[in-house]
Amino acid sequence: MKIAVVQFAPVLGNLDATIAKLRLLLKEAAPADLIVLPELANSGYAFSSREQAWLLSEKVNESVYLTFLSEECRKNHFTVVSGFNERDGNKLFNSAVLVGSDGVIGNYRKTHLFLNEKDIFEPGDFGFPVFSLGDIRVGMLICFDWVFPEAWRIMGLKGADIVCHPSNLVLPGLAQRTVPAHAVCNRYFVALANRIGTENDLTFTGNSLICGTKGEILIEGDATLEQVLITTIEPFQARDKSLTKRNNWPSDRRPELYRKEGLTDE
Repeated sequence: MKIAVVQFAPVLGNLDATIAKLRLLLKEAAPADLIVLPELANSGYAFSSREQAWLLSEKVNESVYLTFLSEECRKNHFTVVSGFNERDGNKLFNSAVLVGSDGVIGNYRKTHLFLNEKDIFEPGDFGFPVFSLGDIRVGMLICFDWVFPEAWRIMGLKGADIVCHPSNLVLPGLAQRTVPAHAVCNRYFVALANRIGTENDLTFTGNSLICGTKGEILIEGDATLEQVLITTIEPFQARDKSLTKRNNWPSDRRPELYRKEGLTDE
């Protein structure tokens, strides 16, 4: 299976310009089976107000952006995970959407909001779903979720083979060092698609990466360049949870003690 991350700068407030960029980048990424795009790729990130974020949001079932992605999936026979500024009723969510040739397959809403996101978005209310792409199981987390090991462990407990991680990271190097640790602790693949560029007073850190089940970096991007990163993985390696001949993390867990301490990742 080939997996890709697209590292680029969406154009804040200009969906047509963003789609024009992505049309070329997705053409470059077309050899991949699964492609991951950054957080809030349909709108940009550094909103001046909730009102601006609202104007740049779309409903999942009425989205020009998601229709474009679905058409690209149909044309090129791949699947895409993209960050998405989602409007639902009178609420906004910082979401990640899994899109295929027939449209939206699944949706995740960011659980842990960062900085001014708390003034704009509702905390996610979908939990931590895992979706099937044929025989492959795919989970999604977004940006600041990287801080919370509970979210990553739930992905592992639910059987994710790959966790897609659309991001707009602004704290240099922190997530890029931490995410591989989540991968090795849960023995699955992670595709972190970060963006680049500057919006208002925020500078994004790039260095997108794909890492393997041992936490190894399979491919990594530059800090400032628009890039398509593609690598080949064997996703079923994620089904082997054994660390030694006598250690397997699901069977070695002690959930009865975790619950006693008030931890509820079951």
